[in-house]
Amino acid sequence: MYSFGSRVRYSEVDDKGRLTFSSILDYFQDCSSFQSEDLQVGISYLKREQVAWVLVSWRIEVERYPVHGEEITVETWPYDFKGFYGSRNFLMKDQMGRCLARADSLWVLIDTEKGRPARLLPRMKEVYGLEPALPMEGAPRKIKLPGDMEEMEPFPVHKFHLDTNHHVNNGKYIQMAQEYLPPDFEVGCMRAEYKMSAVYGDIIYPAVAFLEHKMVTVLGNESGKPYAVIELEKKHDEIR
Repeated sequence: MYSFGSRVRYSEVDDKGRLTFSSILDYFQDCSSFQSEDLQVGISYLKREQVAWVLVSWRIEVERYPVHGEEITVETWPYDFKGFYGSRNFLMKDQMGRCLARADSLWVLIDTEKGRPARLLPRMKEVYGLEPALPMEGAPRKIKLPGDMEEMEPFPVHKFHLDTNHHVNNGKYIQMAQEYLPPDFEVGCMRAEYKMSAVYGDIIYPAVAFLEHKMVTVLGNESGKPYAVIELEKKHDEIR
């Protein structure tokens, strides 16, 4: 297991002084990248080996949003490797060790030259230790699309959306989807499927559907092929 401590910054909170959902996701992504860097299988190593980890799917559950100035601990560990795929859990805890948020994720290792999946490198198997998976509520990885979705105004991919792989960062898709939430909607659970990578200059064509306590957003290209599908579920203690 890898962990690091932090304190909720003013730049990470919303208008209520609570850590934003997108900042929780950023903490989880940062934690996994810190572990990889410390194990010397980080960005520079991946570039030399001409491979990259690409996120296939997320599930994030929030118990409580920490507030400005609160001290937190973020943890991560891989729990399974199969062929091209790696599965990883995340936890965010408060000072008392109580769960604030948890996540499950599936990643695929990609050969960046050939643009196809690559087998896990021997060094990765050596340095990443597997630990038991978190017990999380079971849900299919594939998100079922509603039959009737409302098309929203298209928008371009900007440079600030990109990460070191020159693709739209995983978290930016979630922020894009959150733009369509009503003001009283506090996210308690998020599922995301990533279908293909959007790059600078692409145009995102969003489509949105509201279900009971949920919103499903498809962020696709002009022909309707999805870059990402995101399901945001309202926090249970906010449901009346």
